[in-house]
Amino acid sequence: MKYSNIVPGIFLSRDNRFIAKCEVNGVTEIVHVKNTGRCRELLIPGAAVYLEQHDNPLRKTRYSLIAVQKGSMLVNIDSQAPNKVLHEALKEGAGLPGLNGEIVSIKAETVYGNSRFDFYIETKNQKAFIEVKGVTLENQGVAMFPDAPTQRGVKHIEELTAAADEGYLSYVVFVAQMKGICCVMPNDAMHAEFGKALREAQKAGVHILAYDCFVKPDEIIMDEMIEVVL
Repeated sequence: MKYSNIVPGIFLSRDNRFIAKCEVNGVTEIVHVKNTGRCRELLIPGAAVYLEQHDNPLRKTRYSLIAVQKGSMLVNIDSQAPNKVLHEALKEGAGLPGLNGEIVSIKAETVYGNSRFDFYIETKNQKAFIEVKGVTLENQGVAMFPDAPTQRGVKHIEELTAAADEGYLSYVVFVAQMKGICCVMPNDAMHAEFGKALREAQKAGVHILAYDCFVKPDEIIMDEMIEVVL
């Protein structure tokens, strides 16, 4: 996944979930934050950031916040990126454990029960639902999800479990938007209910997967499968 018109900046402050102030070429700019998570360990005053500059005169903000430098690690915080990089990988022929044969259909935003899952895919003989979770929180080489309580996330896990009971292949795919981590873990200290639902889903046959990503200021590519520690 490529971005265009990327410019460096310095993070100053975050006014709310959607808006931040960054310094760009010595000027304070109002920028769009493409992630409604807390990102508190990333969005600290003085952090080096990378912004996508928009030319649309109708936009309220000229820039969108794409990535943050955390020490030697560059973290993409675009919440739309995980779905896009997984979709790219699936279209290019990447497989998933338990999936047999070539994928013949990929549909985004597909309803099952009371949830809308990120992807519904089919092979010649299989049908599967996939829920994607982007991960931006990292602690000592471990990626953790969520960074804020997510009842919606718990609901998705429970619905995936129901789908697995009905014979569908079901997947939770964590996409860590960074490189240099060893594994992904549920953030039980933040939301124990999510971790509990995830463990119960695995016991019920839901595939729990995780991948890291190559991240550049203007690009993010899904890379290697990494361990999920439950």
